Amino acid sequence: MYEYLLRRRSTWKKKAAIATIVAAAFAIGFFFGNFAVPQTIIIQNITKTLITEMGEGKVSLESITYDNILNENISSFAAIRVPAVDKDDNGVITMMTVQVVPGSGRILTNIDKLLFWVDTQNSIRQATSVAENVTGLNLTNYDIIYTIQANASVIGGPSAGAAITIATIAALLNKSIDESVMITGSINHDGTIGPVGGIFEKALISKEVGAETILVPLTQSTQVTYKTRQYCEKIGWMDFCTTETYPVKVDIEKDAGIMVEEVMTISDAMKYMLV
Repeated sequence: MYEYLLRRRSTWKKKAAIATIVAAAFAIGFFFGNFAVPQTIIIQNITKTLITEMGEGKVSLESITYDNILNENISSFAAIRVPAVDKDDNGVITMMTVQVVPGSGRILTNIDKLLFWVDTQNSIRQATSVAENVTGLNLTNYDIIYTIQANASVIGGPSAGAAITIATIAALLNKSIDESVMITGSINHDGTIGPVGGIFEKALISKEVGAETILVPLTQSTQVTYKTRQYCEKIGWMDFCTTETYPVKVDIEKDAGIMVEEVMTISDAMKYMLV
């Protein structure tokens, strides 16, 4: 009986030790999950933004206003038009505004009519990190509010990363963005700009809304697309037809009618866009 009680006591101690370890691991994970990692919070109605539609896919920067929430003494603000592609592969314009206020390092995102996917959140986090490195500012002292609005539901993805970074840097440095220049490209952790799709469609919509230049990743001022055609030949008394795929080289600048500049890093893009 005595040996049985000793075994029960030993078993109880082991279970208690395991429970203590599990509880400690949970507490540590909770702490680092909430405090060590920057938080991205999706919110609504943070900034009053008015957008005037000037026809399908067109947005005017002059129509943006912001009132009591934005105090010039404690806050800075930047707005940028971002060319995007919708679910039907049509070019559309997405409007993004960035507001920086004193805070505790939070990233707040206000979304309207947007398919907000995880990769878009990652683009915002990456853009914030690059902007911090470029400006040399400690962003744990600020809250950054992103407001994204579109005239149509646009496909989420990393292709707005470079534009988000430019807008964040402009807001942090209290700079203006040249409205005649647009940009498309993903953003990497070291500030280099990565390749994206839909360049031609984005160039067309940029031209349509009055931009004079679009910045694209390296090597993407031209692109190769593939089209299909039917080829038939007579063999004996029968016609044999096959579907062929053939390449077509597209010169974005020539075919879209807008100046195209290739940029490798966000620093290169800043030279064109920040005034």
